[in-house]
Amino acid sequence: MYGGDGLARLDGRVVFAPFVLPGERILARAEQEKPGMVRARMLEVLEAAPDRVAAPCPVYGRCGGCHYQHAPYAYQLVAKRAILVEALQRLGKMAPPAEIAVVAAEPFGYRNRVQLHVEENRLGYREARSHRLCTVGECPVGSPKINQAIAALNAMTRDGRWPRFVKSLEVFTDEREVQINVLETDRPVARRFFDWCGTLIPGMVEGALDYRGEFRVSSNSFFQVNRWLIDRLVEAATEGAEGETAIDLYAGVGLLSMPLAKSFREVTAVESGAGSVRDLEFNAARAGLENLHAVPRTAEEHLAQLEKAPDFVVLDPPRTGLGKAVVARLIDLRPRQIAIVACDPATLARDLAGLVAAGYRVERMTLVDLFPQTYHLETVVRLVR
Repeated sequence: MYGGDGLARLDGRVVFAPFVLPGERILARAEQEKPGMVRARMLEVLEAAPDRVAAPCPVYGRCGGCHYQHAPYAYQLVAKRAILVEALQRLGKMAPPAEIAVVAAEPFGYRNRVQLHVEENRLGYREARSHRLCTVGECPVGSPKINQAIAALNAMTRDGRWPRFVKSLEVFTDEREVQINVLETDRPVARRFFDWCGTLIPGMVEGALDYRGEFRVSSNSFFQVNRWLIDRLVEAATEGAEGETAIDLYAGVGLLSMPLAKSFREVTAVESGAGSVRDLEFNAARAGLENLHAVPRTAEEHLAQLEKAPDFVVLDPPRTGLGKAVVARLIDLRPRQIAIVACDPATLARDLAGLVAAGYRVERMTLVDLFPQTYHLETVVRLVR
């Protein structure tokens, strides 16, 4: 099921347990009980499913980052497609497309960004459903540069110069440059800390990272985390879009709007984050895209003041989805083509239900597996009126 847990029934109650496969018998301990429902921790696999594989990560099962390493990758993709279909049917009350394309790449070594927590001289991720620290020496889903940085930071935390007031930080890389961002700290971090990082982490940059020389990404700007599938995600969202005008809502640093500006006469990129807007403007200017205009507003604010529908609208919202206000305004404006890049199948199903009921048709749907080994999945939906 979506969320990574397996589902069973025992004495009339639903039991959720992580790190299992269908058909397995397990020994589990109840950790949370409510009327009709039990959340359990799997202690031992008594009868394993034929498809079960050994997880390559030594802390898998404790670390809260991955959920599917005990399943072969082909199995994961089939499961994610089934989860997407079930969400569309149950929550969206709609028939899924007969064909849902699945786009995937290497299932390990893909992440270009990780968040690390620090406690005393230990560094790692949070344990599953817990605030306890799970120390890590390396991360199988992290890119080579990510793991190089983790090794260096682990050594630094054991050095007396490490600032003990730093609680969490982020590592971001394009395999050439590395950006270190302090996310949580009890007091400001001195410049000498970043200078020290630079001596131990090759490629470290001050300030923004220039991703592949195409996208400037500042410390507070969003960017996709799968280094293998960025281009294929963009292709799924924008390929074949046509017309004179396009709008990119939740535009970030311009990942989708910059390609659109090469095929549309005018593109408006709407983004509420000030840092992302500055990056977007820089990226567009460097690429010579004079027809791409950045607008510092929320999607709701921009749609509310829009008088005429563009030919194409692409939306890459946060996990909460588009929401009723955005869906209602899209229905009022009636653009000919819409593309939604969704990271949650439940909110996608809700948003699609409103658009389909208003006369839009799903032209094609693509599952882009940006997060192998986890239950997360990205879906790109192209709609026409």
